Amino acid sequence: MEDRHISKSHNKSLLLYHFVCPTKYRREVFSEEVESTLKLTCEGISLRYEIIFIEIGSDEDHVHFLVQSVPMYSPKKVIQIIKSITAIRIFELHPEVKNKLWGGKFWTSGYYVNSVGQYGCNSSLRQKSR
Repeated sequence: MEDRHISKSHNKSLLLYHFVCPTKYRREVFSEEVESTLKLTCEGISLRYEIIFIEIGSDEDHVHFLVQSVPMYSPKKVIQIIKSITAIRIFELHPEVKNKLWGGKFWTSGYYVNSVGQYGCNSSLRQKSR
């Protein structure tokens, strides 16, 4: 199995977060083109910040992100970076989306986050804890 730990000079971490972000008013805005822009924008975020996108899945009105980051970024900081940059880029390239949202914000102010463990379903670890 591939080691996905991030090693720094003074720490080694494996922090995985599952975020769910609905669009404002739960409007259905994720066409194939908008989803493609979202994924390309996330690739750019990975290059600029220490945020690694493991998986991105969208429905018409929300997106699931499975991301890995470093301890320096809180989950709140991670999602602020993702939501702000993706909203700006989608509005730039897809002005029709802004019309669907009555010229307002792209994302709702809220989100769902859950920490995900690589070893969470390892049966040998569960047996040891019993």
